[in-house]
Amino acid sequence: MVTAPLTPVHLGVSARTSGPLVRMLAENPPSDVPSALQTAVAWGAHAPSPGTGATRELWEALATVAARDLGVARAIEPHLDALAILDQAGETSVADDRTWGVFAAEGGDDPLVATKSSDDGKTGTGGWLLNGTKPWCSLAAHLSDALVSAHVGGERRLFAVSLSAEGVRADDDAWHARGLAEIPSGPVRFDAVPARPVGEPGWYLSRPGFAWGGIGVAACWFGGAVGIARTVYAKAARGDAGPFLLMNLGAIDELIESARRALEEAARLVDAGEATGEAGSLLASRVRATVARAGEEVVDRAGHALGPAPLALDAEHGKRVADLQLYLRQHHAERDQASLGAALLDGTGAPW
Repeated sequence: MVTAPLTPVHLGVSARTSGPLVRMLAENPPSDVPSALQTAVAWGAHAPSPGTGATRELWEALATVAARDLGVARAIEPHLDALAILDQAGETSVADDRTWGVFAAEGGDDPLVATKSSDDGKTGTGGWLLNGTKPWCSLAAHLSDALVSAHVGGERRLFAVSLSAEGVRADDDAWHARGLAEIPSGPVRFDAVPARPVGEPGWYLSRPGFAWGGIGVAACWFGGAVGIARTVYAKAARGDAGPFLLMNLGAIDELIESARRALEEAARLVDAGEATGEAGSLLASRVRATVARAGEEVVDRAGHALGPAPLALDAEHGKRVADLQLYLRQHHAERDQASLGAALLDGTGAPW
């Protein structure tokens, strides 16, 4: 549990007024997973979907939470992403008290498959059933519902499913992480579980919001890096800053500012309607790579600046470093860079 004071994270330089989500957070900052999920539900009625004019405020709220506690942010972000997906799909009757996850990772020998069913006793005429194992399902045992991608023929399709349904088995015991230890993300087994389709086959990956959601995750990475950077700044501000601490502090500032500018520009482009299709995919790839690189270097620079003491003796700093290192692995490093390079060659000409 992190108890550091809540300090807003701003993406803009000139506009530094906190949005409504950050103000709500300041009134009752969550400190653990249960309170984070309560906050996610409370935010649900107020959080803007990306691309609706307040994207920067949304990402600032996620970064503010993450700067204080990445585990809390990791619980809130998927819920807001799920609500944005449902909104983009035209789903307007989502219950206000439900807690949502988004389980869309692929892998393993038992992929999740959706099949049409005519069993009126299970799903009603024309319903769907999920069978298989879904990897990397964060907080599955703690959530009421999830959006889950499943294979239908040769395509992937998104489904809404109740995680309390018979046939859902979450394996939290598979989670042995030191970072984000409070966010078990083990596999979930689905055995003939009723599900409702959300969007057409292929829609989940092709919609503009897929790229925007990926940038929202990067906003959480950015917040975690800001939290670590603040620890370095606090040490330097106490007056014992030698030349090497100052050097690392300056380097950290460069990294934080590069990530901040990337997120701010991305929010403007998303709200201006200039981040759809291939342009949106390229933007997300670039921003995520920029923020991930900054986060990794901030961790490294902070270690050089602070030495081993805070990692061993400061529980909040040690947790923040471990959380960010694991969370950043959602960026696939060289593999994602190779994908970005391939996308550039598929374009209409040299991009610079």
